[in-house]
Amino acid sequence: MRNDSTRRPVWACLVAALATMAGQSGRAEPPQRPNMIVIFCDNLGYGDIEPFGSPVHRTPALRRMAAEGRRFTHFCVTSGVCTPSRASLMTGCYAQRVGMHTNPRDGQVLRPVSPYGLNPTEITIAEVLEDVGYATAIIGKWHLGDQPELLPTRQGFDLFFGIPYSDDMTAETGRRLGERLDGNRWPPLPLMHNDRVIEAPVDRNQLTRRYTECAVEFIREHRGSPFFLYLPHAMPGSTKEPFASDAFRGHSRNGPWGDSVEELDWSTGVLLDELVRLKLDRNTLVVWTSDNGAPLASNPDDLSRGSNRPLHGRGYTTGEGAFRVPTLMWWPGQIPAGTTCDQLCSTMDLLPTFAALTDSTLPKNRIIDGHDIRPLMFDGVSTLRSPYDAFYYYQQDQLQAVRSGRWKLFLPLDSFTRHPHFAPNRPGQTLLFDLVDDPGCETNVAPDHPEIVRRLNGLATQARGDLGDRGRPGKNVRPPGHVSRANPQTLSER
Repeated sequence: MRNDSTRRPVWACLVAALATMAGQSGRAEPPQRPNMIVIFCDNLGYGDIEPFGSPVHRTPALRRMAAEGRRFTHFCVTSGVCTPSRASLMTGCYAQRVGMHTNPRDGQVLRPVSPYGLNPTEITIAEVLEDVGYATAIIGKWHLGDQPELLPTRQGFDLFFGIPYSDDMTAETGRRLGERLDGNRWPPLPLMHNDRVIEAPVDRNQLTRRYTECAVEFIREHRGSPFFLYLPHAMPGSTKEPFASDAFRGHSRNGPWGDSVEELDWSTGVLLDELVRLKLDRNTLVVWTSDNGAPLASNPDDLSRGSNRPLHGRGYTTGEGAFRVPTLMWWPGQIPAGTTCDQLCSTMDLLPTFAALTDSTLPKNRIIDGHDIRPLMFDGVSTLRSPYDAFYYYQQDQLQAVRSGRWKLFLPLDSFTRHPHFAPNRPGQTLLFDLVDDPGCETNVAPDHPEIVRRLNGLATQARGDLGDRGRPGKNVRPPGHVSRANPQTLSER
């Protein structure tokens, strides 16, 4: 049965409106050790939920989050695909910094039975919070290494319940690949509890429901002490027809994609209601976002593979629709209700922000690319300013674009494997877009702003030296994790 408890009474709407007008004047002193929940969807697009303009998906819980919290309309990930995006969230760094942008065996995303993964020497959000007494859990999709040495339990998480990689990386897919990417060794999609496979293959229709139930259990168990819950859902995911449980399958106006999105909304509503019921809502920050934009159908009017409207481009690219994701932050009494932040920030900012909120210590022996964005979360909207002088768009090891302020510059390239604006086998020209007035990136204004082009080209030169570019290693990068021999995660062997 669909959960409609996210519909708020009139008095709640009035309270939210008053809080919006009051700005920060009613904000209480934040608790020293607030709970943290990060809900991370898979391949869900900018225009896939009602607070960001979806005309087809019913998302009442997310409407509630927006009404009671803050929308972030220029919140970015660091890659158009899963693995590098997740590496940035965990480490506060560009994927290129931590060696998770590509590897010679898998390409840009990790595949089953890969010897690569996030280096255990990296410091994750979970480890930062664990050090100050937090209980930590990941319930959902990891996708940063499926070998025992590279699993979440080796990266600061007390609990892992979920799948180690994407929902489309099944034994059937592996058999179709054959020798390519060791496809013949891919196991049935495993559901894991910590470092042990407990089901294979897992029923993908039940993942959102089961993750939600496990998340509620974790919150209840740790209600008396600070906790960090990372909930990276598998849906809408990478298959042509996403999965959903019986209560949602066939009930949306947008086929399987819509069914999965509406179940994700239900899941969010269950968690928010539980926080309120346990009187934890005023001591808990909830961040809701996606790992990258939607893949999109070939017909732009067909929303059956998601929507990135009004942004340009599809997922898996350096297009704005791949990197900019719908983001909501909710913390009653702390984040001003019904407000919007239109300043550039990113998933890399969560680690330093969470550290600042908990008075934790960031590692001093490495570069962290993210920023403490507490002002963007709590301050009045008229005072908000992005902490980024430059933000970089990489396609694996190739720097393709740089953003500063409202401007996004696509660099001229002699060759590339994939690009949101340039046709294959044709050199790409310089493109400059005003992302505020032209979110669809329809008008190249480079000829009108040569000084901005020069400045952003200078920022690109700095990135090449620091993070690298195709054929040019960066001077401040770190290696990925690697094991000598990788084995399938199976019921029989684990």
